[in-house]
Amino acid sequence: MATTPAPATIYPITFRRDPARHIPNQSLLHNSISSASSTATTTTAFPHLRLRRRGTHNADRILASVSSSSAKPKESEQMRPSPVDLVDSILYKVTQTDRGVLLTSDEHQKVAEVAQELHKFCVDKPVKCPLIFGEWDVVYCSVPTSPGGGYRSALGRLIFKTNEMIQVIQAPDTVRNKVSFCAFGFFKGQVVLEGKLKALDDKWIQVIFEPPVLTIGAFDYKYGGQSEVKLEITYVDEKIRLGKGSRGSMFVFQRR
Repeated sequence: MATTPAPATIYPITFRRDPARHIPNQSLLHNSISSASSTATTTTAFPHLRLRRRGTHNADRILASVSSSSAKPKESEQMRPSPVDLVDSILYKVTQTDRGVLLTSDEHQKVAEVAQELHKFCVDKPVKCPLIFGEWDVVYCSVPTSPGGGYRSALGRLIFKTNEMIQVIQAPDTVRNKVSFCAFGFFKGQVVLEGKLKALDDKWIQVIFEPPVLTIGAFDYKYGGQSEVKLEITYVDEKIRLGKGSRGSMFVFQRR
């Protein structure tokens, strides 16, 4: 007798999602794949586009660098000396030189170069500047005989040792030049010139001097005749004044 087999037992299968192996959202996965594919395609098919992007970045960096450097002060402006530095420099060059007599030609040239730089800082109308008034020491002249005449010539300096050379300018138009000396080593004396100042323009002045007065001890002696000088004021401040004569001689005056 044939037996009928027992029916097979079917067990239900349950699928559980493992959090550690969670598949990302399909739309996000699709976008990521599309983006990667697009990038790969662009890089492979159009490599020049990638190079252009790099070039643009470098150009931006170059432009930024140029813009940054252009904002900085120019090196020539940074190195340009100030009027204070120039004043200190010219006084240093002429101090203890017997008012320029002991300087060589090259040293005179260096003084002239500093004076030229100072001229760039001069006020617009120096003749009308009240700083020109006061007592001034003549500390330098490019031509030794210009401020003292024969007393400052080679022979004159042997006989008359100069102690002081002073110029006094009093408002409104009085000028007095004085050279004090010691003759033959023991006779003290001085030569004084009184004059009137006249402004020729904003920079040039003219002074007409009366005959000089020579004083030695208790004796005064007036000699010669009137004299005239023309002087351009090339720089003036609280400390120094620069002048240039009509014949080219250059003066440095220091305020007393």
